Amino acid sequence: MFFGLGGLIYVSVLLLNAVAILSEDRFLARIGWGGTASQDPGFGGQQDTTSVKARVINLISAVRTVTRIPLIAANTLIIAYLLVLG
Repeated sequence: MFFGLGGLIYVSVLLLNAVAILSEDRFLARIGWGGTASQDPGFGGQQDTTSVKARVINLISAVRTVTRIPLIAANTLIIAYLLVLG
């Protein structure tokens, strides 16, 4: 089998790293996906939670918040594994 469990772990960690390092100011705000515009509806306004765009912005924010410390540990373990066992 060409795509084993190790490859799946590498790909998932790399994708989580890619989502975790997205900058809201430099990248997401330029394409109109900044978190501050969609998160702050103003006084008495309704927050848009039904659109796909709002859900993706919330998902990116949640991934950045939840996986910060586990990604540091996972990257350290993968680097140590690759250095020792190649």
